[in-house]
Amino acid sequence: MEFIYDFSKILLATCRDVLPIIILIVSFQLLVLRQQIPHLRRLIVGGVYVVIGLALFLAGLEKALFPLGNIMATQLSDPAFIYGAGEVVTQADWKAYGWVYLFAAMIGFATTIAEPSLIAVAFKASEVSAGTIKQWGLRITVAIGVAFGISLGTFRIITGTPLYVYILVGYMIVIVQTIFAPKNIIALAYDSGGVTTSTVTVPLVAALGLGLASTVPGRNPALDGFGLIAFASLCPIITVMGYAQLMHWRTKRKT
Repeated sequence: MEFIYDFSKILLATCRDVLPIIILIVSFQLLVLRQQIPHLRRLIVGGVYVVIGLALFLAGLEKALFPLGNIMATQLSDPAFIYGAGEVVTQADWKAYGWVYLFAAMIGFATTIAEPSLIAVAFKASEVSAGTIKQWGLRITVAIGVAFGISLGTFRIITGTPLYVYILVGYMIVIVQTIFAPKNIIALAYDSGGVTTSTVTVPLVAALGLGLASTVPGRNPALDGFGLIAFASLCPIITVMGYAQLMHWRTKRKT
């Protein structure tokens, strides 16, 4: 009964959030375009599916994904696990958190491979390029970028270094790559950075950052717990353009 009550609240909130989108689309269709809505019954059924699916997804986030990421981060970064029971630690030693870096990289890679929005972009990129851009090649390249970015982000949390330094250096690399990368890959690389931060990746990564910042000695969750998602958006741009530059260089070398 408690779950039904909680799910009903989430479902009502989802309906409230989706309602402005429905009003906007219907208003433009009837008042601006002045045309009847095609396949009205199918659209209504699909809209019901979307609302129920969003509500179930939000309930899953609250019941499973957020607690899972938080628990794993808390356990892996527990001072008793890192330094041994009975040790009093006031300042974290970044060299002792190897398991955290490995877990962050693996969770970043796995969630990106399963990301629906990245699957959609990879499918369209393969379709438009007539198979030149492989779906799995793009997905794996993006996933490697996210894995590196999340691992680097956990290193930043543990060391407590400023976030802006990493972001500035990262975008300087992106700007240089943009100048020299093949022109037909630049837009796709920038989009690849955006689609990684979606339904599967964000909940686990956000919970990982907050759980890590809550457990590492000397860290504040409000100051250090956020920022991992920025790394997950930035690093895939670098890896996709880097992969395109590598393939372009190898092609030129062969010819």
